[in-house]
Amino acid sequence: MALAMSTPGAGHAASGDDANLHSMEACQEWPSSSAFKFHIYYNSGMNGAWRNIGYSVYDFNAVKPGGSDPGSYPLRFCSIGASSPWPGSGQRIKNNAASAENDHYKYRANVHYNSGYKGPADVMGPGQSIARFRNVYNENASFRWTSS
Repeated sequence: MALAMSTPGAGHAASGDDANLHSMEACQEWPSSSAFKFHIYYNSGMNGAWRNIGYSVYDFNAVKPGGSDPGSYPLRFCSIGASSPWPGSGQRIKNNAASAENDHYKYRANVHYNSGYKGPADVMGPGQSIARFRNVYNENASFRWTSS
């Protein structure tokens, strides 16, 4: 199922993987100005490097542009700060995230412990953030939008 940025869904879609990997929205200078409404951070308190995510991610370590194997790539935090990189710049998101924000007005953001949207999760309602994950702190593998 294809997903649109303005109406994220729960499915895994090649177009979503392409956008999460390659869209300029993923590393907007200010996360809140991105059309992608989920922001995941390397450090607690929404600090350090981040990545803006617009579509559900089945496995942070195996994002598949074009939807085909082989050719999956890990989703990484944006590289921020050329002369003095921010903590987490360029690191893999899987098992390295500490906090997140959900700027969507309608959908819940779910960060899961396991790939495939399984295991314990931290859930943010529309407009909510978590300054330090309780269930998936540095043990996170997937992300999914769900209806409120």
